Amino acid sequence: MLGRPKSVSSIFNKIKSKNVTFDEIYDLFAVRIIVNVPSDKEKSICWQVYSLITDVYTPIPERLKDWITNPKSNGYESLHTTIVGPQGKFVEIQIRSERMDEISERGYAAHWKYKGNDNKIDVYDRWLDNIRELLESSSTSDALEFISDFKTNLFKEEIYAFTPKGDMRIFPKGATALDFAFDIHTDLGYRAVAIKINNKLVPMGYVLKNGDKVSVMTSKNQKPNENWLKLVITGKAKSKIRSAMKEERRYKGEFGKETLERKLKNLKVDFEENIDMLVEYYGFKSRPDLYFAVANEKVDLTKLKSFEIIGQKLIKKETLINREIIPQASTDEKGERDLKQSDIPLVYINGEPGEKYNYSFANCCNPIQGDDIFGFITSSSGLKIHMANCPNALHLLANYGYRVVKAEWGSNSNTNFVVELLIIGIDSGPGVIKKIVNLLSDDMSINIRSFSISGEEGYFEGKVSLFVKNHNQVNLIIRRLKNIEGINSVERIEKQK
Repeated sequence: MLGRPKSVSSIFNKIKSKNVTFDEIYDLFAVRIIVNVPSDKEKSICWQVYSLITDVYTPIPERLKDWITNPKSNGYESLHTTIVGPQGKFVEIQIRSERMDEISERGYAAHWKYKGNDNKIDVYDRWLDNIRELLESSSTSDALEFISDFKTNLFKEEIYAFTPKGDMRIFPKGATALDFAFDIHTDLGYRAVAIKINNKLVPMGYVLKNGDKVSVMTSKNQKPNENWLKLVITGKAKSKIRSAMKEERRYKGEFGKETLERKLKNLKVDFEENIDMLVEYYGFKSRPDLYFAVANEKVDLTKLKSFEIIGQKLIKKETLINREIIPQASTDEKGERDLKQSDIPLVYINGEPGEKYNYSFANCCNPIQGDDIFGFITSSSGLKIHMANCPNALHLLANYGYRVVKAEWGSNSNTNFVVELLIIGIDSGPGVIKKIVNLLSDDMSINIRSFSISGEEGYFEGKVSLFVKNHNQVNLIIRRLKNIEGINSVERIEKQK
């Protein structure tokens, strides 16, 4: 039997990561009970030890974790529970066999000592199969992509989900319904059109919860698209989607190349002599990129008529804009708006200053500087800037991915943004309102746009609308408000009614 007190740093990290108070830390003290039994009796003996302990001490049912019946994906096996010990102190109990403890303490190398000793499903081989599949995938040629995908196989927290037939699958915490489809079979992921969780239709980006029963509906006409990469987190799903996208891009590129060849043939000019010039003219990095854009009708080929033809070559008459994918704003008399070197844009669209485009901020999420954002081309209102976690983002990305463009913030500016906060706490009278107003107006010099508050039965809920500079300032305001006595929580309201 072993025991240990929890270190100060571990307590601090848990309070910070789990967002709990000190009183909610249940494993300040832990006892590990290690039994020396044959492998075929490990499970029954561990549960007998658990029964003996709970006959004497009161267990906390929600703290029971059975990683013997269902080992973690990294091979960890142990039976955990928390009891109310002497003087009312919480004590975590870990029950395991010598084999389980040696593998837990020494890692994967210790696993080979016991390999083949029983007929249980080998979780290590299953993990290694996932890594092997990732290595063999042709889509992981990019080193950074591979490292990112590989890291998802090293998760600590996991959840369990089930197929309609009751087969259990293990995923990293945060995995989605689309991850589930790819985990069952690659073709199931490729053809997924709708997913049901517990017989309820959900988006493909739905985050799985423990115990979810998942069924996937497919269509032979369905194909993955680039926005699916934002709906998955597992290395296998990302790798397979990238592989499918590369194949689809190559396939479409062939059509784009044929279209371009026909256009140049009609102009009676040579393809090879002009193609590299056209790649540069339209602002692409390579021939395949241009072919793919032509196939998707994102290149205006009518501009070819503006070239002079000398022999077999096209010669530019004038400098035109690189690409015309989305509508541009009106320009000055020179034809393009001159940006001073010192004028750093508030937003960049596809790497270009946002001032060149008809953009505005979406009212559904009201992004502020510092938020993760993307651009969406509407049919009637120009380009809208949305937060990446906007309530409408999943719908837009899943159904209108071809209208999504890259957007990112420039440097800090004097622009004011409107943000709304929800404040919940204990109703201790008018004093709490005064403290909130004094903190915002006097201490932090924040301009309050509106403030409303209501409460009953000792509980109050307030909404305050503020003018702020950026995301960091909002986080500071939230932290300062939480320090006011009587305030229980402060959250940013991202969806505007």
